[in-house]
Amino acid sequence: MRVSRLAEESGVPLATIKFYLRDGLLHAGERTSATQAEYDESHVRRLALIRALIGPAGLSLAATRELLAVVDSPPPAFHDLLGHAHAASPRAIGEADSADSAEADRLIERAGWSSCGKENRSALVAALAGLRAADFPLNDDDLDHYAEAMSTIADAEVARVPTDSPASAVRYVALGTVLVEPVLLAMRRLAQERASERLFMGDARQGPAVGS
Repeated sequence: MRVSRLAEESGVPLATIKFYLRDGLLHAGERTSATQAEYDESHVRRLALIRALIGPAGLSLAATRELLAVVDSPPPAFHDLLGHAHAASPRAIGEADSADSAEADRLIERAGWSSCGKENRSALVAALAGLRAADFPLNDDDLDHYAEAMSTIADAEVARVPTDSPASAVRYVALGTVLVEPVLLAMRRLAQERASERLFMGDARQGPAVGS
């Protein structure tokens, strides 16, 4: 298909497609002349992926480029895939250099995460420091509950990583990490809304809440 048809098929504006081509995010089409090229379904799929990373996943162009480079040229070790995926993920957490790490260290030890990398540890230190700064600290029981839930989710996710090829694995890990995080956040908020409805408004199917 011509580039104009690619724009129609993908729903991506022609000017944006040309930008992605110049920037290297989208692979070139097959040249049919000095000024013309043919594109196929692989370009449609790539555009959908780029838009998902920049849109719902919230990645910058630079982070999208970095993640796509890993997808195109995966590292040899499966375990290294997580590091690349996490590095590309957007972080809304401040620096943790001057924050007290004692609380995070204790949580990491209790959860059995002591062998994990410093970047995610630093993110946890900063996040917990933010809670303390807002005078909204979580107690150990709350943190352990979250850690247990996250471990259950992570174990299930990692168990599903395909091992037939590094390319399949990196696509699953990188995109699963980046694209599923907004899903987890949305599901948490939906669950909170439903829990609040049951507790404070009563369940319409079961009658009013106790004490109402």
